Amino acid sequence: MRPEAAPAPGSRWTRVLQTLRPSHAHSAFTATVFLMAFQLLSRIIGLVRGKYIAAAFGAGPQTDAYAAAFGLPELTNYFLAGGAASITFVTLLNRYRERGQEEEGERVLSIVLNFIVLVLTVGVIAGMFLAEPYIRRFNPGFTPAQVALSAHMTRILLPGQIFFFAGGVLGATLLVRRQFMYQGLQGILYNAGIIFGGVLLARRMGISSLAVGALSGAFLGAFVLNAVGAWKAGVRYRVGIDFRHPGLREWAVMTLPLMAGFTLTFFDDYFVRYFASHSAGDITRLMNAKQLFSAPMAVLAQAAGAASMPFFARLWAQNKFYEFATGVADSVSRVVSLGMLAASGMIALAYPLVHVIFAGGRFKLEDVRLTAIYFALYTLALVFWSAQAIYVRAFYAAGITWMPMVAGAVVTVVAFPIYAAGFRWHGAEGLALASDMGIGLQTVTLALLLHQRRMVSLASLDYREMGRCLAAGLAAGVAVWAVFIGLLGAAAHQLGWEIGSSRGWDLVVLAVGTVSWLGIAVWVLEKSGSALPRVARRRLRLS
Repeated sequence: MRPEAAPAPGSRWTRVLQTLRPSHAHSAFTATVFLMAFQLLSRIIGLVRGKYIAAAFGAGPQTDAYAAAFGLPELTNYFLAGGAASITFVTLLNRYRERGQEEEGERVLSIVLNFIVLVLTVGVIAGMFLAEPYIRRFNPGFTPAQVALSAHMTRILLPGQIFFFAGGVLGATLLVRRQFMYQGLQGILYNAGIIFGGVLLARRMGISSLAVGALSGAFLGAFVLNAVGAWKAGVRYRVGIDFRHPGLREWAVMTLPLMAGFTLTFFDDYFVRYFASHSAGDITRLMNAKQLFSAPMAVLAQAAGAASMPFFARLWAQNKFYEFATGVADSVSRVVSLGMLAASGMIALAYPLVHVIFAGGRFKLEDVRLTAIYFALYTLALVFWSAQAIYVRAFYAAGITWMPMVAGAVVTVVAFPIYAAGFRWHGAEGLALASDMGIGLQTVTLALLLHQRRMVSLASLDYREMGRCLAAGLAAGVAVWAVFIGLLGAAAHQLGWEIGSSRGWDLVVLAVGTVSWLGIAVWVLEKSGSALPRVARRRLRLS
């Protein structure tokens, strides 16, 4: 038998296999595609996680307590380690690489890592004692039993913040080498950890098993995975803290604003939980809607932002300011255009989508109906969430962290009364709309600041393409909603069927509705002269 021929050098399969190597140095395009694929897979597993939690525990006091348990751990990370402060390492390490001082950059990394892990350890110990008063203060509608349960899970989750920070810092060394495999796998392992924790320990520990799974996922997905990747890349850890090293001061100047500041993208969930705690199950339903809404947002914005961050930082470090500005503007134009299209289909098919994913077990049809409403309302702001993720990374890539933090703090203070008014006006639905208005204000503020500093001009956005996508999204979304939710829903009712009565019927509506939405959207885009369909086909062929 003749041996199977190996792929020819430069063939499609050779290129595909090369991009799948963990050590492969990606281009901006392949990194974006790569992280989008991994984000999509991670979010699918995240939805499986949400489905498991909904079926096993429903929407009620204990699931509200579980959602609230993440508050203090995330707050500890945010104020003691700067939340996403590891992003500043990408900028810092790029500067050392440009100066030919890569080894010195790794020494700075070890110094900062040792220092912040020490600070976080102290914070975690303090959080163990503060867990119960924190839950009681920031979830005023909780019963004493809910407070005790949420505080117990908070104590389990707190050490995970050390793993997240250490993993993020080690992962930064891989990002500056344009290696994205480890970051892509991180979310997958984290979500899988929560699922396995529940499946293996739920009978013994109840809903607290999910917190144990989250801690395991943080250790394996965030820390161990990135530590292995950094070691394979040749990064060597050093013991000790040198407070006089200029690199520590340079990192502190960039990161202290992240530690001292606060933005609505972080506090949105806190505001929602604060007000929604007065009604049992509303926190769970709102968080499920936010999780489902976050899936396309992560694929569109977070993947594109994470992939482009090292390239933006390199352009700025090389003083290529024009290329930096056009790169940011192009990224924003793309995510906004795609966000408009995606939002129209998601809103049109919200109810069958939520029913297929979350219905069953202890998650009742009324929970599905309310979650679908919150999901549709959240999705109205998809373009804002997507655009701000790119804009804020433009500041970070330039080493400017204080300005977006100050702006974010002002927006957060202004937004809090909007959440209060929304809750008084229309309960949980008002909270979702308030979230939309707040994040819209945050995005516009960042865009204006970049424009005012002549970093990224608003005039460089592709308004024509965004307008075409808005028109295509409206046409496709309204048509699909009218036909599949309106006319077909009425016809099915005459036959004794209902949307939401069975997953089979919902899957048919989703499948046919999605194909129809795509066909209408593409037709309108092509008729309006959009380049998006042609570019998408070419990119798919290249991929």
